Amino acid sequence: MSEQHAVQQLAWEISTGRLNRRDLFKRAAALGISASVLGSIMTKSVVPALAQDLAEVPREDTLIAVRGGTQGKFTEGDLLWNPYLPLANHQLAVQMVYEPLAVYSAFTDTFTYWLAESHEYNEDYSQLTVKTRPNVSWSDGTPFTAEDVAWTFNQLVEVGPAVKFGADVQISLQEATATDDTTVVFDFIESAPRFFEFISYKFDIGCFIVPKHIFENEDFTSYAAYDPVTTAPWKVVYSAPEQKVLDRLDSWWGVDAGVGKLPEPLRYIFLPDPGEQNLAAGVISNQYDISTGIQPTTFETVFNGNDQTTTWSGKDVPFGNIDWWPHSLYVNNTVEPWSDPNVRWALSYYIDRDQIIEFGWNGASLPSTLFVPDYPGLQPFMEAVEPMFEQYPYLEYNPEKGDALLEAKGWTKDGDNWKDEAGNDVSLEIMSFFDFTSVGPVVVEQLKRAGIDATYSEPPDFFTRFYAGDYTGALFGHGGSYSSDIYYSMRLYQSASTEIPGGHLANFSLWKNSDYDALVDQLYTTSPSDMEATIEIWKQGMELWLPDYPDIQLTQGIHRLPMNQTYWTGWPTQDDPYINPAHFHLTFQMVMHRLSKAAAS
Repeated sequence: MSEQHAVQQLAWEISTGRLNRRDLFKRAAALGISASVLGSIMTKSVVPALAQDLAEVPREDTLIAVRGGTQGKFTEGDLLWNPYLPLANHQLAVQMVYEPLAVYSAFTDTFTYWLAESHEYNEDYSQLTVKTRPNVSWSDGTPFTAEDVAWTFNQLVEVGPAVKFGADVQISLQEATATDDTTVVFDFIESAPRFFEFISYKFDIGCFIVPKHIFENEDFTSYAAYDPVTTAPWKVVYSAPEQKVLDRLDSWWGVDAGVGKLPEPLRYIFLPDPGEQNLAAGVISNQYDISTGIQPTTFETVFNGNDQTTTWSGKDVPFGNIDWWPHSLYVNNTVEPWSDPNVRWALSYYIDRDQIIEFGWNGASLPSTLFVPDYPGLQPFMEAVEPMFEQYPYLEYNPEKGDALLEAKGWTKDGDNWKDEAGNDVSLEIMSFFDFTSVGPVVVEQLKRAGIDATYSEPPDFFTRFYAGDYTGALFGHGGSYSSDIYYSMRLYQSASTEIPGGHLANFSLWKNSDYDALVDQLYTTSPSDMEATIEIWKQGMELWLPDYPDIQLTQGIHRLPMNQTYWTGWPTQDDPYINPAHFHLTFQMVMHRLSKAAAS
């Protein structure tokens, strides 16, 4: 551990209450840090402020967002500021700190260059040249250059799956080279026609550019970055289980570059989720400007309590936007009896999606379109495989068909419950998190009526267990394709993606099929603009996927985020769909540069 890293560790322990000031210098001495060095670094603001030391900022100059945490507090992993650490949660204010090369909006189908100002492939997509912007500096005054970009990606190649997105970069990139201060050349192992799109920010994926002069002195796979150095107009001034506070800097390079205006909020506060009732109360009382999603039944209360509240769809159903994250019931394909495709199909026939929409989502949802979101660019792919749905009706509710499949396996009913061919009771433990609080009980009741002894819970370690494959059943989504490129959704079921850390682009069902793997590899080197070839590969893949049905498709993902216009206007909506509104996605930086004070609007 470097001396700077050790000091930052002490700083974080002080700010979170794990260490008092009396013991600070004792710990510093034990770590070999002199009192003078520690005092000097603290004076230079490497140590985040204590809550009582923060300067006061008026409420009307503050944006307050709510998301995540466990039992009303952020956990240690949530307080890490290195976005590449598998245990770090980049959704909880970290997305404000690290700026992208470019941002993609699925709703306008456009790229906005950010730290980059252009990109160009060679003829066979074996090389990519990215021009970065001049006159950009890190928050400690060090110039940002193309070398920061090249170093970041070479590190991802070196460590691979030890960090988020490392495996994805490692399979593509041979080497990145900074040929001058504003030029990065990416040389690929084979044709990589979608690499720039992948590394740009969109929804919840994209590659973070980190400062070489800081990270090169640390272990890339463990450095916590408690006091992150950034090109963004934000500084972390407080980080604790109760809240995170970022203050806006007085200047930002992007103004002169024409990327956007300096954010109008002077302070950004991120709070942990206090639960549904408190979320509603916080929006109504103007304590919160944007919160994590609330249940459809809660919106009437919020609208009646605060008429300045809106959503992507205004005050109309579904109270939000279709997310890139279609929902399904995952079952672990490596665990019997769920490893049997016939059992998975039986589960599907036992599930009434219309009932889930009616009772779980209070009518504010839509049926699934396989594991891809219902976006215009992806509709040709759905149309291409629609003839297969007669043989594989993946949304059909038909308990009789389900019974026939299980009886053919030798299962029998003991009263109302199934016993397997060995006479054992059949049970299914389903886990999830607060997004599915109203859906889990509906799915459980449907399966119980069909004879499957199902249960539902939301354990505090759900994400850790689910990402590690330590589950039997789970309600979750699919973070795959979002534009007219089906590759990312197909990649979700490739064997190579079963152990990718980070929460997206991973094979959570743990399904494996070597022929399918080969098709995805073939698609990777196929230009997304070659729609004929792409659709043909997709069709061949679905001929393998549909019979096996790795996870049971349910409904579209909808982000139902209440957005308070009391203090801030300019939120993304269906009338102004410049980007998705999720404040926990990487693209929220664009929103912060678009918001305006309500009094000035």
